[in-house]
Amino acid sequence: MNGRIMAGSIVITSLIAGVTMYYFQVYGFYDKVAYQPGDIRLTVLVTGAPEPMLVENFTGIDANSSPLRFRGCFTTPSSQAMLTETYVTYPKATPLTAPDWFACFDAAAIGAALETGEAIAFLGQENIEYGVDRVIAVFGDGRAYAWHQLNNCGQRRYDGTDVGPACPAREGGG
Repeated sequence: MNGRIMAGSIVITSLIAGVTMYYFQVYGFYDKVAYQPGDIRLTVLVTGAPEPMLVENFTGIDANSSPLRFRGCFTTPSSQAMLTETYVTYPKATPLTAPDWFACFDAAAIGAALETGEAIAFLGQENIEYGVDRVIAVFGDGRAYAWHQLNNCGQRRYDGTDVGPACPAREGGG
């Protein structure tokens, strides 16, 4: 009888722990982003500096637990033609999935549109956090999406290889 009680308590504790971990991964760490004009930027071809993008109807999420958890959905009145003539494109854009409850951001659909050319990816801001770029994908109809993605320095830093002299110095060393 004591064995059944012990086994039952282990199963119940495991279930509670599993549900709690699931909640924190999918819901608990995310906060809605309060958009301020100028928060979404694009990097200018000529200067290499980011400047504010025209953004309407923004909704976004982010979490302090990882610099890669930022996602945003919005519209822009700027055309793809004007954007490609003015701003830096991002050739290896790979949208990261968002929680199911953040329904406006469909990483698979955005990724497929980037592959077919229906959407074009731009460098929002390089090293928004060390080794992490903000990427903006814009569709021809004005729909736009933003996410954070590891750049070359970030990939090298996090996989443990030497970042080398091409990468900026990291604040606080290491």
